[in-house]
Amino acid sequence: MHNKWRILAANEKKEYHNFFMKAQREHWASQFGFIMAAAGSAIGLGSLWRFPYIAGDNGGGAFVLLYIIFTYILGVPIFLGELLIGRKTQKSPIFAYQELAKPSKNWRMIGYLNLLTSFILLSFYCVVSGWCLNYALLSLNQFSLGKSPQEIRAIFDTVYTSADINIFWLIIFILLNIGVVYNGIRKGIEHWSKILTPALLFILIAMFIYNFTMPGFSQAVTFIFYPTFSKLTPSVVLNALGMAFFTVSVGLGIIVTYGSYLKPSENMPKTAFIVATMTILVSLMAALMIFPIVFTFNFPPEGGPGLVFKTMPILFSKLPGSLVISTVFFLLFVFTALTSSISLLEVLVANLMELLNWKRGKAVLVSALGVFIFGIPSALAGSKVLFPHWEAIYGKDFFDTMNYISASWMIPVAALFTTFFIGYVMEKELTREEFLKGTQLRFFFRPWFFMLRYIAPLAVLVIILEQAGIVNLSYLLNLITCNTVNK
Repeated sequence: MHNKWRILAANEKKEYHNFFMKAQREHWASQFGFIMAAAGSAIGLGSLWRFPYIAGDNGGGAFVLLYIIFTYILGVPIFLGELLIGRKTQKSPIFAYQELAKPSKNWRMIGYLNLLTSFILLSFYCVVSGWCLNYALLSLNQFSLGKSPQEIRAIFDTVYTSADINIFWLIIFILLNIGVVYNGIRKGIEHWSKILTPALLFILIAMFIYNFTMPGFSQAVTFIFYPTFSKLTPSVVLNALGMAFFTVSVGLGIIVTYGSYLKPSENMPKTAFIVATMTILVSLMAALMIFPIVFTFNFPPEGGPGLVFKTMPILFSKLPGSLVISTVFFLLFVFTALTSSISLLEVLVANLMELLNWKRGKAVLVSALGVFIFGIPSALAGSKVLFPHWEAIYGKDFFDTMNYISASWMIPVAALFTTFFIGYVMEKELTREEFLKGTQLRFFFRPWFFMLRYIAPLAVLVIILEQAGIVNLSYLLNLITCNTVNK
């Protein structure tokens, strides 16, 4: 009897401790602040840097159409699922999956995969963000003055191959991340997201309106919105899926982590649709800001990772007050890159704080140091100072290899496991209860759960198997293409 009471007392103490820890966890101050942080994470370099050049490399229209479809039918359900996991547990990914999968601890591996993916992604993301900082300084120095469009484009090639410059800006950008994440959620991430995300949207809209006047605008619209199905390949389909997941930040642990700072009263379905729609609109706006320049000056749309840095300065050089406009744009680009990178860093920090019981300051500094060290090979990829034979062996330089592996493999695989977890491991009643908190969209639960349990994992699995060479999606695409042409 004595042992029984002792066990009950221990359980009560544990439950009180868990409740106390959840109550003490920092939360977003407002729904607007959370939406701006989540949208900033998604919009950042995903929409402005990665989407235009991936769309260009994958033939435009058909890729864009698939990207939009995948975002809504696959990205949004998984985004909502990750929010649910985070809010229910009030924990970082590793412990969130573990708590909901009791008694099994194997599912915590999804959290570790999220952690590794965020770490790899952040390592080369900070290099790209360093380019943004570099171009802000270049703009202040009026680097495009008196240069032809070809000469302006060539400057990026010099930047990409400059080892010392890239390392310098990598350090500076990581220090900016430390400054924001060190201050926590409300005073750091939420505060800056509420300022920077709307500011970028404003300048994007202004530049989008100006591009209406460019001769290449109509050609850009055709390229982006007219799907040429003959250009569809399994690789394009996989890239569209990876892009959809990349831009809404699923499969990275970001949404689980951000969801853990949500209050029970937040309307999660509404938030998921707002963030996804904002992300799609900004991605399309970024493409319509860049491709009119590409077609006006007869540049190839397959510009690769440097597309934004090769095209936007050409536009700025044609505008009055180019020094101010160019500098402001690249500074805002830096800040938006920051809203993405701080979300990735927060995944690392939140997990380390719970895994090792560290204070936030120590977790931030250790995470940032690790990102810097692993980011060095990406920063030196263009110069080939480190791993000079990497491209000859792997077919891509180190930077492109990390970009490809994280976006095309690790993110989709993590998203796939997340759908299995919510659909088959979590208790359905628990999922329903958490889903319905704070929302009037009760009717949406059944189609969402069906999509997450059956459609999403099947679609992702087929595309991954095709990429692995196990199934032949090319045959199906050829049939669709032939039928479309015959009609």
